[in-house]
Amino acid sequence: MALNALASQILEKITPKPDEIREVNELSQKLQQRIEEACKSEGIPAKVRVEGSVAKDTWLRENPDIDIFIRLPISIPRKNLGEIGLRIAKKAAGDMEQVERFAEHPYLEIVVGNYSVDVVPCYDAAPGEWKSATDRTPYHTDYIRKNLKKDLQNEIRLLKKFLQGIGVYGAEIKVGGFSGYLCELLVMNYGSFAKVIDSFAAYNKRVVIDIEGFYAEREKDIGLLFPEPLVIIDPVDRGRNVASAVQTQKLYEFIVAARAFQNLPKEEFFYPPRIHALAPTQLECHLGRCGSSFLFLVIGEIATVPDVLWGQLYRTKRSLRTLLECYDYKVLRDTVWSDEKALSVLVYELEQAILPNIKKHFGPQLERETESKKFLDKYVSDERVFAGPYIDSGRWTVELPRKSIDAKALFREKLADGGKNAGVAELVTKAIELDLKVFVNAEILKLYTENSEFAVFLTGFVRGKPFWLT
Repeated sequence: MALNALASQILEKITPKPDEIREVNELSQKLQQRIEEACKSEGIPAKVRVEGSVAKDTWLRENPDIDIFIRLPISIPRKNLGEIGLRIAKKAAGDMEQVERFAEHPYLEIVVGNYSVDVVPCYDAAPGEWKSATDRTPYHTDYIRKNLKKDLQNEIRLLKKFLQGIGVYGAEIKVGGFSGYLCELLVMNYGSFAKVIDSFAAYNKRVVIDIEGFYAEREKDIGLLFPEPLVIIDPVDRGRNVASAVQTQKLYEFIVAARAFQNLPKEEFFYPPRIHALAPTQLECHLGRCGSSFLFLVIGEIATVPDVLWGQLYRTKRSLRTLLECYDYKVLRDTVWSDEKALSVLVYELEQAILPNIKKHFGPQLERETESKKFLDKYVSDERVFAGPYIDSGRWTVELPRKSIDAKALFREKLADGGKNAGVAELVTKAIELDLKVFVNAEILKLYTENSEFAVFLTGFVRGKPFWLT
């Protein structure tokens, strides 16, 4: 399908209708007023305003993203910002459904019918005098409203929906992708959704965008200040890279998806096909056919907010991958899944879960006489040595028994205390101490058949291929 025709088709689905705009605006104004009244009743002079995509008219009709910010006086201590913000937000919410969230500090999500509203505290800080990460948001809103041409609002919607479709939209820790503000700046810089796609399809090592020209004559400084492969200087804060939260993997996924879309634009990039979980017998067959080994660490409830949960899970995933590699297990891929309530699963695909008992251990080069003598003194009479010391490629060499030959057993040993000495994050450690489950390959089938969301996730992971790659 021609790009213009496809864009029109997608915009028809994602652009808010007049009645939807009116409904969102009425809800936003109603909650803003309630929050203002709660501030007065608490005796706190605060500025309350709708921010984000709703305020900038760049929101998707399927995801309004209503954000209301409480700009509190800078005299309030930093440690009390979240607590005071939550107290005000809860008072304003009354008996509405509420969920406590956490980013840099706590904030409140209020659920009203089909809408979700984030009530976020920040400081009423002057530019450059930020006391929290959220202090910049009102300035972001003002900047976009002042500088964004109205005909670019739909271009931004297209980019957001595209990134959402390929799974890289959202700066939260779980996703590590592109924020709405970043999408707005990209479209402002390049001039259209299509030009953003063209630019990233032609990506070569690094992208640097400085819309306000803060570093116009200091290009070398950008490399020193911002080493990331994607650098978008914040127009309201020259010391900040708006794209710093974008994981390199998510950037690469955008690049290759942009190339595929450039080659063949189609609706599936915006509305990906639903993944159908493999039947348990098909999954078992697939795992067996691979020849590799899938190692699963199943963790129970971790009682915390999503951003903290995902940060703890990702940290644990990295630490346990390092543990496996230190014991000579070759990790082909790894991932993590969670329902954010009662169940999380870390998955490692290993070349082998069971290793040979023997390991080749190289010593020093022969010309390093002192080190060679120490090596020989250590191993020449060592009863653990299967073979050697002998010379291999000019180096002393011995063949030794491995410290671990069974990955599942290694996990059980190192995680028996929750993984305190294996780099496992604190909250994950507590959950593992309560209940430790480690499975290999088809041992996961019971959980797979009992949990449909996990089954869909694991099906996508074992297949590996992006939906748009045909």
